[in-house]
Amino acid sequence: MTLEEEMYQMALAAKKASSELAVSSTEVRNAALEAMAAALIERAPEIIAANAEDMEAARAKGTKESLLDRLFLDEGRIADMASALRDLVALPDPLGQVLEDRTMYNGMNLRRVRVPMGVVAVVYEARPNVTADAAGICLKSGNAVILRGGSLAAHSTGAIWHALSEAVTTVGLPADCIMGVDTTDRAATDMLMQLHGLVDVLVPRGGAGLIQHCVECSKVPVIETGTGNCHVYVHESADLQMAHSIVMNAKCRRYGVCNAEESLLVDASIAGEFLPMILPSLAEKGVEIHADALVSLQAMKCGVSVTLATEADWATEYLGPEIAVRVVNGATEAIEHINTYGTKHSEAIVATDEAAISAFQRRVDAACVYVNTPTSFTDGGQFGLGAEIGISTQKLHVRGPFALEGLTSYKYLLTGNGQTRA
Repeated sequence: MTLEEEMYQMALAAKKASSELAVSSTEVRNAALEAMAAALIERAPEIIAANAEDMEAARAKGTKESLLDRLFLDEGRIADMASALRDLVALPDPLGQVLEDRTMYNGMNLRRVRVPMGVVAVVYEARPNVTADAAGICLKSGNAVILRGGSLAAHSTGAIWHALSEAVTTVGLPADCIMGVDTTDRAATDMLMQLHGLVDVLVPRGGAGLIQHCVECSKVPVIETGTGNCHVYVHESADLQMAHSIVMNAKCRRYGVCNAEESLLVDASIAGEFLPMILPSLAEKGVEIHADALVSLQAMKCGVSVTLATEADWATEYLGPEIAVRVVNGATEAIEHINTYGTKHSEAIVATDEAAISAFQRRVDAACVYVNTPTSFTDGGQFGLGAEIGISTQKLHVRGPFALEGLTSYKYLLTGNGQTRA
């Protein structure tokens, strides 16, 4: 069987399984989630051993530390994956939810109800935890899933999805409702993206290159996710101690996540006071600073080594211990900078001036806009949605963190008593 035939047969099997999953009861799907969580804990030694193979190979390739952190699994992280699956059990079932119920002009009853998408393909890079998150969200929302992880995490993702697929059969669901692509051949991803009519939606999770490739090449509808060139803007009215705490958390909490701060904007009127506070703190954490001319001057005064920023730095998602820092002349310039270079993910302002806050909230074009708190919350279940499948940076269908409802559509159910149309 050729790779193309293999991918077609996989999608065909997932389509068949999705029909059964779509009409399964809430109780059955919740039982499957419990079984999946138990399987992860039971098979943790096997998963950790597979992950060790991936980690060894990744280090040999010189993979940077921020990506190694995303790849790494231990008992604690596997327990977190299992906990996220169990959290889904407690969430309301979106399927069958009545969105609209009314009587039409001719006496017919019209109801609009939530239904699954069908088959969801999730393409992602070296983040094995996505395997469990995606499988759980898809199953809870009644969708079959085809998982296509990156080659760096091939052993880890394979061990996880095989465990999950076997677990769902213990409650009577077909194993094919959770499927994974075993081959590391990149052609498999492109073939998957061409299966319009079998695969209903594609969710890419990874770097800008992967997402752009999917958007440009897929015949399957894509939910664009993830790339995060996120900013923190410190307005002249800010509490500077608060600003210091927010900037450090947004940048240094975890470098390799899409909601990490990649650029810092500081009002010119407070640059002489705030930059000597924040630049040494960033340097002490080992963060490389890409600075404009005014920031470079302040850095020189406080003995901090910086690199002169280029135009490319303002548009870069570093995903590592690097940050671009620029001085701006007020909220208007800060907002223009963000809307020019940002990726419509997450943006933050630190301020007490209500006019500046209001302008920032209204004019910044992003899925999540924060006031006096870091961008760190746009990920990891902080919005109470349960395990999230991604952060959508587009405007159609879903935007921002999305989970169960983001993987549903709806249909109209119409009931009459003999009406006919003239």
